[in-house]
Amino acid sequence: MRQSTLAFAVLASAGILAVPAQSAEADALAIEANIVANHLPFGDLYDPVYASPTSNTVTGYSRCADAALWTGAWLAAESYHYAVNQSPTALANVKNAISAIQGLVDVTGDNQLARCMFSPGWQFAAGVESEESANGINQAPPTWVWVGNTSRDEVVGVFFGLAAAYDFVNDPGVHASIGPIAHLIAHYISGNLYWSPDDDITTTFLDRPEELQMILDTTRDVNPGDTISGPFFNPVPFDSGVLLDVNGGNGSYFKFNLDYMTFFNLVRYNPNSSQYLGAYVDVRNYTANHQNPFFDMIDHALRGANNFDTEVRPLLDQWLLRPKRDLYIDDTKLVTTCSSTEACSPIPVPMRPTTDFIWQRDPFQLTGGGYDTIESAGVDYVLPYWMGRYYAVIPAVTAQSAAAVEYTVPPDSIAAMYGVNLSATTASAQSQPLPTILGGASVMVTDAAGTARPAPLLYASPTQINFVVPDGTAPGTATFTVTNGSTTPTATAPVQPVAPSLFSADGSGTGVAAATAIQTQANNPQVQIPIPVFKCGSSGCSEVGISVSAAAPVYVSFYGTGIRNSTGNVSVSIKGMSQQVLYAGPAPGYTGLDQVNVALNPALSQSGSINVTLTVDGQSTSSVTNTVTIFVQ
Repeated sequence: MRQSTLAFAVLASAGILAVPAQSAEADALAIEANIVANHLPFGDLYDPVYASPTSNTVTGYSRCADAALWTGAWLAAESYHYAVNQSPTALANVKNAISAIQGLVDVTGDNQLARCMFSPGWQFAAGVESEESANGINQAPPTWVWVGNTSRDEVVGVFFGLAAAYDFVNDPGVHASIGPIAHLIAHYISGNLYWSPDDDITTTFLDRPEELQMILDTTRDVNPGDTISGPFFNPVPFDSGVLLDVNGGNGSYFKFNLDYMTFFNLVRYNPNSSQYLGAYVDVRNYTANHQNPFFDMIDHALRGANNFDTEVRPLLDQWLLRPKRDLYIDDTKLVTTCSSTEACSPIPVPMRPTTDFIWQRDPFQLTGGGYDTIESAGVDYVLPYWMGRYYAVIPAVTAQSAAAVEYTVPPDSIAAMYGVNLSATTASAQSQPLPTILGGASVMVTDAAGTARPAPLLYASPTQINFVVPDGTAPGTATFTVTNGSTTPTATAPVQPVAPSLFSADGSGTGVAAATAIQTQANNPQVQIPIPVFKCGSSGCSEVGISVSAAAPVYVSFYGTGIRNSTGNVSVSIKGMSQQVLYAGPAPGYTGLDQVNVALNPALSQSGSINVTLTVDGQSTSSVTNTVTIFVQ
């Protein structure tokens, strides 16, 4: 078995020509649209509960207790979004979030901040009231019900959002609306002995002087005429809370999220304070290696460009591979563990337990999640994404492999550009040879030697163009320029001879492989029976079981790109077991597509779902963003 003429059919049936974008603006916009449609029933941010893991029927809402906190984070995300491109939609989202926070203050009747609020006639009110009964259900008849016992977390999140909106949204109406809100909350806290309802340690600021000072400084910044003055009374040393957080290790990890939100304001408002910066650096030094793009972007905002900038986009790429609902995850047997609860290193982002805001959870945590029915909002994507765009850590237009998240693109490989306004219409190439103009757009590739070549195009849409890197493109950084009649979007990417990546059936680069297979008979090898490797439907793509034995050998063709320029050093490992590679090179009849033909080892029989790793000239497909599988029964 050498080559397969089924390559084009495999790609077409799997929809791979329109592989989903990674860390692109289209992802952020889609997440934001879903938040507006499904997570803001009364303006503050909740998470919907669905009838089943596969249902789209909402049967309730959850996580009301942190609605104020995540509404503040949502406000910050949309403030940065507006700062990037002055989007009218982002501005509307900013104004609506501010209005929701104003409602959380007004509804209580005394200017304390509510956790969340909703109508007593809401069809899901009873479920929320039951879930939040321990925090106290309060009536503001006849219009509202609100949840109290508000923790410091909610206040810190709200002030983080208010500050971002005031400082990054240049709109007079927004500015005018923020100061009064901060004034009411700050004066309530100050006037009530720093807010300690029921003597609950989670609601008092007496032991968190840095958070108190942040509230005061933010109030002054967003409302210069405010009468609140002087430092708040600090009953303990300023950095006592921070030192407690760091010395306490990863327990209650959300404390670090609150620290970063707090120092985002404190350090910006007091750039010459060694006290504030020193306390922040203590937190940063402890968490810097935790692979947290939100923390990375806060650090960039406070201290400028640094080496951690380079991990932001890859980590957000990985976020897009995460489950969107709260399925239970147990990584105990998948990573190296240092205790019964924690891994020795940060767990890859796609494998971390599901949660509401992943960057506030312990990255070493082995298990967690729920029942796969609660949908997380995705603020943990859009907030660091738009911060990354604002601080030029994430480019507006990106180029990478079309098969998976692989930033290096070889000559004669299939690559993809992601952005906005890339082409006028959506179109796919229908035949060979490939056109150089598609959907009203063309791509010119200028290599490191300064030579410009037009790229053959496979697919074009306003948010994505898939193309073949021209033969002869020199190694080094290449520039990819789109011409579409109105704009000239540009991206850069490194070029080298080999950078293997494999297509998955759903186009994401992970999951069941986009592959074909045949089964033969040992005593009659001329008999070749095609067998499926995957099937796709409305709910996605799944594996189809393959039976393999010495009497009935099976040969699988895996499809990828960035492989053909190898020196011949190609290997495939499945379930950690080396497989016989029969061919690795161009797939016939399809420009840029490569295939690797493998004879499955009969010892794989009854292995179930197993990972496939391709190594070409010492470079392996990524174990995080390009893990493809087959199922051997």
